[in-house]
Amino acid sequence: MDGGTFSLGSDGILSALSFLTIIPVPRSGNTDISVTARNMYLFPIVGAIIGIIVGIFAYGLSIYLENYLVGFFVTIAILLITGMQHADALADFADGLMVKGSKDAKRRAMSDPAVGTAGAISLVVCIIGLIIAISTYNSAFKLLISIVVAEVIAKYIMVIEAGSGRSAWEGFSSPFTREMKDKKKIAFATISTLIIVLTLRGYIGLISLGTGLLIAGVICHLSTKNFGGLTGDVLGASNEITRLSSLLVLSLLVV
Repeated sequence: MDGGTFSLGSDGILSALSFLTIIPVPRSGNTDISVTARNMYLFPIVGAIIGIIVGIFAYGLSIYLENYLVGFFVTIAILLITGMQHADALADFADGLMVKGSKDAKRRAMSDPAVGTAGAISLVVCIIGLIIAISTYNSAFKLLISIVVAEVIAKYIMVIEAGSGRSAWEGFSSPFTREMKDKKKIAFATISTLIIVLTLRGYIGLISLGTGLLIAGVICHLSTKNFGGLTGDVLGASNEITRLSSLLVLSLLVV
């Protein structure tokens, strides 16, 4: 692996931040998706940045508003800052899973811009789940750090899936699954995730991370069975599902 492949430079972080959010960031050089894929191992770091931004917003709201309102507005903030791209992926993933027939039929369902019944229900459940999970926190500080941890875990899960799986077809996920076969990149993502999770939430964070990894395993199994491998929608859906699971676990085990 050459020195230009593995780097902690700001351009790599900005590339990932630009991809995962709607935050306008200065970027130099090539903005092709291959650049983002090459820097996917930095997703947990970007997750921490997203979590800090949303977490500070949640902390401020918690001082003045009732918990259910905090849950509502913070959920909106999460959807807005991420451009709803992974929420859309969750809907596509659900539609693809629920379609009966061949892998090609499931692929067409995932690619259909119209949201089906399964996709709509999955979005509603996810959004309601986020509102409920966020509104259960009675400590503004615990909410802040839990949001950071949940975002880090959600982004790490995508890295692990890309590193361990294969693409169902040559498409959006392909550059990511190719680039994340680098063991040094996986190691960096894992170590950075563990440091953040352990520092902020201790053993409870590890339980949340373990839950996320179990969910990722189930998602990968379903994806392989139904589509023949991973897709961009599967990775995006995993982000949404593991964020929700992490916030729920952290809220249930908050101490």
